[in-house]
Amino acid sequence: MCQSCLSWYARCIAPYLVHAGCSASAFAHMRRRLIPRAGGLVVEVGFGSGLNLPYYDAGRVKRVVGVDPDGTMLGLAEPKTRSLPFDVDCIRASGERLPLTDSFADTVVVTYAFCTIPDPEVALTEIRRILKPTGRLIFIEHGQAEGPRCRRWQEHLNRLWGRLAGGCHLNRDPLQLIRAAGFHIVEAERDRFRLPFWQLGSHHAGIATP
Repeated sequence: MCQSCLSWYARCIAPYLVHAGCSASAFAHMRRRLIPRAGGLVVEVGFGSGLNLPYYDAGRVKRVVGVDPDGTMLGLAEPKTRSLPFDVDCIRASGERLPLTDSFADTVVVTYAFCTIPDPEVALTEIRRILKPTGRLIFIEHGQAEGPRCRRWQEHLNRLWGRLAGGCHLNRDPLQLIRAAGFHIVEAERDRFRLPFWQLGSHHAGIATP
């Protein structure tokens, strides 16, 4: 596919496919378990189309700041922000350069985004910077499969999958990335994706502290 076609696809098609895929029940059940535990001033890195918004506990959240580099995805999120009982601000920016002050957030939420952020190590350094010392990182991610057979398929599919799914990588290890950035994982659960999302490998969710 030519470069101009890839660029058009990334702008006009991929955001809607990612929104539709991430709306599936395989993702919703993890959102339902973890997102209500966010509290205070929340920064959501990889805000996307706002799929986490219905799961925030209005009694715990003061404000949500959603950060995403994709203007199309933020456009899909905007209608969801209008009738919520807490304020939502959307910022178009990358995870690697968060336009927020040090110790800004009580909670940072990242869901299915470390797979697409070009430099997740830098993004995690930024997340540590904006988190208060007493803050928490809530994460829900997919990553390397446990079984060697599925892992081999992930490696084979990785490049094509990335082009089709907004730059998503199938073969990253989110827990290793989080630990390497200096976070302490205080809670973690792991499952595996089943059909039709088997290629996403293992499902990781949990809470980490800086």
